[in-house]
Amino acid sequence: MNILCVIPARYASTRLPGKPLAMIAGKPMIRHVYERAKQAKRPGAVLVATDHSLVYDAVKAFGGQVMMTSPGHPTGTDRLAEVAAQYADADIMINVQGDEPLIAPEVIDLLAGAFDDDPELTMATLMTEMDESEYNLPSAVKVVTNLNGYALYFSRSLLPYPRTKPPGGPLPVYKHIGIYAYRRDFLLKYAALAPTPLELTESLEQLRALEHGYKIKVLKTDFKAIGVDTPEDLEKVNAYFQKNKK
Repeated sequence: MNILCVIPARYASTRLPGKPLAMIAGKPMIRHVYERAKQAKRPGAVLVATDHSLVYDAVKAFGGQVMMTSPGHPTGTDRLAEVAAQYADADIMINVQGDEPLIAPEVIDLLAGAFDDDPELTMATLMTEMDESEYNLPSAVKVVTNLNGYALYFSRSLLPYPRTKPPGGPLPVYKHIGIYAYRRDFLLKYAALAPTPLELTESLEQLRALEHGYKIKVLKTDFKAIGVDTPEDLEKVNAYFQKNKK
């Protein structure tokens, strides 16, 4: 399979303007994401998809592969779909968020591997056991799956609500990690779908797929994402790099 890893990198950010170029341990954040994605074994290529010349130039400067995309895309998925339209030879597209400077290459390979023996699979993502301190945070998205590992629902509310304790003890709460893999043809179809009521209510784009009846495989991982959305997040990640000398 021809696997393309795409890193959408929108320049504008309400809480952290110019986020892809925010400096972390002497490098712009987008370079950290790119270099870690390049360590994954399954993708044949890694590409940054941006809407701004400053990000484009920064990626070119460190020798990365980059594509300029429309500034009008409302979501990263729309930006990914523009790339997919230009890469007809790609079988699988993996979307790695541009604000994940600590992305583990292993989870990229984990997502890619989900498609190896399942020709019917069209979309996959990740979840990890959630810390109790995040249970009531709307920014921490929860996911519940069926017995076969396919998503039943994503929500900013607590899922499942622990009204009773089933045999064997309380169920864990799983946090959704916003890294996705798609078959290219499905991605183009999915991006063209109109927004749906639950998607708009929860402000969670992946609900669009569920509301239209498509299945999303959700793989478990121990990886704990540390995204950068605010200046405070940036400080924390810089402190992490300083401590671990990454």
